[in-house]
Amino acid sequence: MNKKLLALLALLLTLMLVLAACNSDDKTAKPADEPDKTEEDGTGEKDAEEGTEEDADETASEDLFPVVLDNEGEAIDGGTLQVALVNDSPFQGIFSYTLYEDAYDSEIMAFASNVLFKTDGDFLITDGGIANLSVDDANNKATIKIQEGVKWSDGEPLKIEDLIQPYLIIGHPDYAGVRYDSDFQNIVGAVEYHDGKADTISGLKKVDETTLEISFNKVSPAIYSGGDGLWFYAEPSHIVKDIPVAELLENDAVRKNPVTLGAFKFDKIVPGESVQFVRNENYWKGQSKLDGVVIKTVPSSSAAKALETGEYDMALSFPTSAYENVKDLENITLLGRQELYYSYVGFKLGKYDYDASLTVTNEEEAKMGDKVLRQAMGYALDIEQVNEVYYFNLRERANSLIPPVFKSFHDSSIEGYNYDPEKAEQLLDEAGYKDTDGDGLREDPNGEKLSIKLAAMAGDETQEQVISYYLQNWNEVGLDVQLATGRLIEFNTFYDKVQADDPEIDVFMGAWGTGTNPSPAGLYSKTAVYNFSRYTSEELEGLLTAIDSPEAIDGEFRAKKFREWQEYMQDVSAVIPMQFRYELFPVNDRVKNYDFGYDTDFDYIDIELVADTPVK
Repeated sequence: MNKKLLALLALLLTLMLVLAACNSDDKTAKPADEPDKTEEDGTGEKDAEEGTEEDADETASEDLFPVVLDNEGEAIDGGTLQVALVNDSPFQGIFSYTLYEDAYDSEIMAFASNVLFKTDGDFLITDGGIANLSVDDANNKATIKIQEGVKWSDGEPLKIEDLIQPYLIIGHPDYAGVRYDSDFQNIVGAVEYHDGKADTISGLKKVDETTLEISFNKVSPAIYSGGDGLWFYAEPSHIVKDIPVAELLENDAVRKNPVTLGAFKFDKIVPGESVQFVRNENYWKGQSKLDGVVIKTVPSSSAAKALETGEYDMALSFPTSAYENVKDLENITLLGRQELYYSYVGFKLGKYDYDASLTVTNEEEAKMGDKVLRQAMGYALDIEQVNEVYYFNLRERANSLIPPVFKSFHDSSIEGYNYDPEKAEQLLDEAGYKDTDGDGLREDPNGEKLSIKLAAMAGDETQEQVISYYLQNWNEVGLDVQLATGRLIEFNTFYDKVQADDPEIDVFMGAWGTGTNPSPAGLYSKTAVYNFSRYTSEELEGLLTAIDSPEAIDGEFRAKKFREWQEYMQDVSAVIPMQFRYELFPVNDRVKNYDFGYDTDFDYIDIELVADTPVK
């Protein structure tokens, strides 16, 4: 057993004793995020004991997990699917695609989705959905044609005004969400509408009762992934058009009784705890074979046991660190796929001007403004051992900010960061970060004390152990890194603080579920609220513009710009990638028909059950 693994396991055993004495009954919050969600997850003391080198060698891989489930048995008539939403915090319950902020709400909404377009295995829009898309790139226009006869769950027909409505919400001067960004501003007239200089968005034109024409300042290949400002979802204008945008977030139309286009409709919501769906009789694809779905929030510490005892049919956001607890269960099938996800460590380098909707970078005055310091912190993290000990190699060290699922754009040849404490120390030495007072911790190049505040999200015992180990990694190269607020921060509070550029935060650890559009503009452009590091530059904006430019219609050109962007971000190191993740999806053996793959025509109406209750 190597020395670093011994050191990690020794730290785990020490922390186990502390946690057992102080927090044995404490259910702390599991991190998540959107775009959406981060999941620095775990299953507690039992997993820490099992996390030996011998166990870690028995790693899981893609070959071990199917993506399609088709259990044998005769289906019963109807039935209710029982779903666990693995989350140590209450879900926010923002059931509007224009307003929601994390992937937990998104996962709930998927059962009643308002998505307009069908996509293929490369996440590109294709025909066959509620709406079809045609693009006139020569004239910077797109035409959306909706099917006739599509109805909302309340029986009202879908109309072109329902496609226009989300643009009017996002672009409104009173909109407080995060989706008014450089992409959205690409729509002709969007800026004028947002600035209060126009009553509507001039680039939106209702051609007839089933056709919408959108004019853009430019059209790029990103439009086929839902970029360039194109919006993927409808909003029921007959309900929300008269609700002031500033009041929409807390309105019953979003919180209590959302109207939907999906296979199911909302029936009962217990805020933060559960959602009950019933069959949507007006679903455009036909009737669901199920009577309904019940989704309940389940703590990560009890999710595996709940599956084992047959309380649930499936688990959303299931923690990979609980793999050992479910891999041998006889009543479930474990599906798996590579996730549209990466975790990262970000460095605060400025602030966001919410009045101007712009990132303001101030590297010279920021504590983390020296990129050599940032790079050294990247090399000091022993992420490889964490992946092995805790996650059974279901996570891997990320080499870039583009997940490997995007095969045309992820560049595996980029070196990225690896665990190299000697290199970290060399970089710090050469940049003038030295221990001048003999206390084992480095001062800054001016000889001043250097104390760095890290914000990280709360979770179960595993999360506490992992973050403690990372703090130890930095300490071993002479950096004094302490937790902002003195403790891990509950998920919702964490993102409130990070987004508000809390001055107590110098460094933060988060993650993105990227969605199906590979363009990084929504996370790293100067107008993006989600640009949490608050770093921007002319070169960065140039690369982001090129990736989504008309020239990028040429696939080779776009791939080249993606590579240049990944290399640039590695050099700047405002954000350092940490992990790519393999996604697990346990499904009970009473479920018949489920496809977890990305390239699929699967729909929730296809699910059937072969027993009245989940198999135990």
